[in-house]
Amino acid sequence: MAAKLGDHGGLSKRYGDVVLVLIGIYVAGFGISWGPLGWLIPSEIFPLEIRSAGQSVSVGVNFLFTFLVGQTFLSMLCRFKSGIFFFFGGWVAVMTGFVYLLLPETKNVPIEQMERAVPLYLSEMALPKYRGAISNGFQFSLGLGFLAANLTNYGSQKITGGWGWRVSLAMAALPASVLTLGALFLPETPNNIIQQNNDHEKAKRTLQRIRGTNDVQAELDDLIAASDVSKTMKNPYRNILRRNYRPQFVMSIAIPFFQIVTGINVIGFYAPILFRTIGLGESASLMSSVITGVVGSSTTLIAVLVVDKVGRRFLLILGGVVMFFAQMTVGGVMAAKLGDHGGLDKVYGYVVLAMISVYIAGFGLSWGPLGFLIPSEIFPLEIRSAGQSISVAVNFLFTFLVGQTFLSMLCHFKSGIFFFFGGWAAVMTVFVYFLLPETKNIPIEQMERIWREDWFWNRIVGDNEEVISKMDGA
Repeated sequence: MAAKLGDHGGLSKRYGDVVLVLIGIYVAGFGISWGPLGWLIPSEIFPLEIRSAGQSVSVGVNFLFTFLVGQTFLSMLCRFKSGIFFFFGGWVAVMTGFVYLLLPETKNVPIEQMERAVPLYLSEMALPKYRGAISNGFQFSLGLGFLAANLTNYGSQKITGGWGWRVSLAMAALPASVLTLGALFLPETPNNIIQQNNDHEKAKRTLQRIRGTNDVQAELDDLIAASDVSKTMKNPYRNILRRNYRPQFVMSIAIPFFQIVTGINVIGFYAPILFRTIGLGESASLMSSVITGVVGSSTTLIAVLVVDKVGRRFLLILGGVVMFFAQMTVGGVMAAKLGDHGGLDKVYGYVVLAMISVYIAGFGLSWGPLGFLIPSEIFPLEIRSAGQSISVAVNFLFTFLVGQTFLSMLCHFKSGIFFFFGGWAAVMTVFVYFLLPETKNIPIEQMERIWREDWFWNRIVGDNEEVISKMDGA
């Protein structure tokens, strides 16, 4: 670029292709190394006693320099021009020398199993009768974060001078700081204390503190028994495929899959584009995102308040019906009034906005919070790390796939995209009605009984339990 581009010129097609190939090589190098390993290594090097502090510092530094580079990149590009590649290339040389001289190999070095998800941590810490509300508080907080981001975007868009985007990016440093500081004060769960240190007295004291009572012996006995079973499991990923864990394995895939194919992420990602497509202006589309954020946060708060009273199944089914109705209505209005290249008049635009708000209300009441809650509470301790990891991986995978394909699907399906996601809302509602038993008020350590008592799953796990009993007797 220094030799062929100049300050204001352009590259020929041949040199443009060369640059494209080299950027592809750079991304490949990052993808096989610092991309994944920048998260892996900090997750495995900290001993348990400083793990929360170390991981928090690592995430905090990542967020800080993401913010700093994002804020300064355009100014650096204007001043350095092609030299910006030499600047970052120099840092690549520095970090390579750092690794060669100062970073020992961690391959095949055992560490304790780590809990990877906030909902799982909350489920382990909560009383069974409050587990749904406490875990759903996680999704409620996420909703408030999205709402705050939309409000920031809406306000910064009105700043004159073209620097409002800097304010929007800078505000991301605030929650990152709160997360980093807050993580320092999180206690270990009783489960983790028993698993890692086998310290029953410390686990008992922790239980007494978080339960607010000294009468915790029965729960402690359940935790110890579950820990003893888990320690006999040497490969949780292989064991989760066993027949007696078949329901949990199916749910670890189905629940996050359905949560994503409701279409909620594309609404979140592309709401401003979508609202501008139906005739709302740029400012109005951002304000519409704020409105939907308020609706989502409000209904998630309702879910927090009622989930442990009415149960998970009722909310999932109700939310599925509401989302199906809203998606079909939006699709019908847009098919009838939008056309392929036209626009909606103001009245129909607000109808679409109202129905999308209804859809988000249904999601916020059901699949939003419960899509995280249910996977965090159904796995017995011996396969919990595998089950939760699969659940998170499936969620990320389909978030990526739907995000990558949505615009192409919108161009090809047009208004039919809403019928597509509405169809999945119907499928997942039927799935819940027939195949997902109620988990309300059941201790995590006793969760396996819901599958043995279910009309469908007992034919799978019930028979297998009999076989295991016979083998043990023999």
